[in-house]
Amino acid sequence: MKSILVSKSRGIVQNGGWAATLALFLCLLSSASANCQTTAPATKMWVATSLQRVFPDSPAVDQNDIRIPSARNATISFQVVVRNETRERLRVRCDVDGAPDLGIRVRRVGYVPLPHRNTGIDLKVADGAGYLPGLVPDPLFPEQAADVGPYENQSFWITVKVPAAITPGMRTLAIHLNSETGKEKKHTLLGTMSAHVDVRPFVIKPRHDFPVTHWWSADGIYDYYKTEPFSETWWKETKLYLADMTAHGSNVIAVPMFQTRREVVARPAQLLKVTEVSPGKYSFDFSDVRRFIDMSKSVGMQYFEFPHLWLYWGVREPIHVYQRNGDQYKLLWPTATPPTTGVYRNFLEQFLPELRKFLDEEHLPPDRTFFHVSDEPPGETLDNYKRARALLKELAPWMKVMDALSDIRYGKQHITDMPVVILDSAQSYIDAGIPHWVYYCTGPRGDYLNRFYDTPLATIRMSGWLFYRLGAKGFLHWGYNYWYKMDTQQLEDTFKEGAGGAWPGIAYGDPFVVYPGPDGPIDSIRWEVFAESLQDYAMLQTADIKPDSPILSDLKSYKDFPRQKEWVEQKVQQILNRSK
Repeated sequence: MKSILVSKSRGIVQNGGWAATLALFLCLLSSASANCQTTAPATKMWVATSLQRVFPDSPAVDQNDIRIPSARNATISFQVVVRNETRERLRVRCDVDGAPDLGIRVRRVGYVPLPHRNTGIDLKVADGAGYLPGLVPDPLFPEQAADVGPYENQSFWITVKVPAAITPGMRTLAIHLNSETGKEKKHTLLGTMSAHVDVRPFVIKPRHDFPVTHWWSADGIYDYYKTEPFSETWWKETKLYLADMTAHGSNVIAVPMFQTRREVVARPAQLLKVTEVSPGKYSFDFSDVRRFIDMSKSVGMQYFEFPHLWLYWGVREPIHVYQRNGDQYKLLWPTATPPTTGVYRNFLEQFLPELRKFLDEEHLPPDRTFFHVSDEPPGETLDNYKRARALLKELAPWMKVMDALSDIRYGKQHITDMPVVILDSAQSYIDAGIPHWVYYCTGPRGDYLNRFYDTPLATIRMSGWLFYRLGAKGFLHWGYNYWYKMDTQQLEDTFKEGAGGAWPGIAYGDPFVVYPGPDGPIDSIRWEVFAESLQDYAMLQTADIKPDSPILSDLKSYKDFPRQKEWVEQKVQQILNRSK
């Protein structure tokens, strides 16, 4: 008996401390020793804000409660972390209760690999010093339980919806962490922590006059879900992704009327049915485009963005338009067709009037529709862009265009109606007083705002504040769900590859903000924090804070701005305190 006690006590001292050892001794000395239960395994638990990544080896923090001020009609979030201090697997479940008038969602934080840091970014403005390269917390799985390995952390992301009509006042949430053991999943309480949601009278109104678009891959959805283009399965899944976009602040949807990729594909994402009824004569069937727009409106989309009419990076070729014959698709013209004459001009002469007729039938006015010439034309192709723009003015004078282009000449010469400017060129447009949207893509890097895997979450949260302060008219990003190897139709495993197989040219975290899940999108931490930054934009609008207000004076440019979570927390508190 003595040897058994010594042997078992050594293991429990390592895993559960002296209290657990004493309990075991008392248990074994009793006549019912065979049926005794030991205490819960050793763990450390704490609560954390939504603005700090918790890596597998992040140090434990002594914080068992958190206080979060909130406006009404708002979404707030925080994290609950458990650290397994044993050498065995620990199965943990997280439950939250205590405020039935709040909407509460618990999700498990997953990890994805970052095998290399993104290039061109100093550690002083990057996240994960000491932990990266390595595993990055990013996907949010719709699960409340997790396996926690020995001596590692596991976070749960808690999202709280605060209704507009709720009565102001403090709400206290109780957070319970339980271990699950055995086939019966018997629960043993590991600990309880608290979150105090301080609901203020202030009600955030919906954001207005600031369009936000995230280009998405319609083909990514039918390829991932292994269905035919625009099948009923595709429509069902796509609606979930569109609803996810609007839930995260996007209010512009890119209509997949044509496939805009440069590569020729076997199954193009082209909703518009085009038939060459005789040589050079086309008919157009907008029925699927109409269905898509109706579906987009039903989930809250407010603006509609139509595809580029010329391929990107130079305006040298027209877009690819396909005709379907049975299960086969073929291009209506060769890829090297002249961009503004001959075959393609003839096509535009027939297509553009039909497009205008369709827009009128759908009651889509000019202030709710966006059109493009070509994406990211370099400065040396300015003349190409001018010729294409002149053709559209001739054939469709009603059409206003906007494009991602940054050479200041496009803005100063008013070649495009609304420049969309990459962040490291935005200051020249600000200095010239030229209205513009902004975007970031795989760059700029360095000190500039972005939302890569290794961009600090507090930096991502600054997005809405900077857009508001610096007068951007809208925001665009290219990668909502680009799950492919770059410039191919080969799907990547996004849980293993975050740069489209093209690092360092493509940054980890740039091609997508959601992961494909069995029942729709799996959100990312970056996506959640970006959405909260757009909510901050709406808060500033609602509170009637002027962009030049001293409250925002710390925001100098898209590369010179505060990057501390404390700054955001203090400003939110300040605005809620003055807006009663």
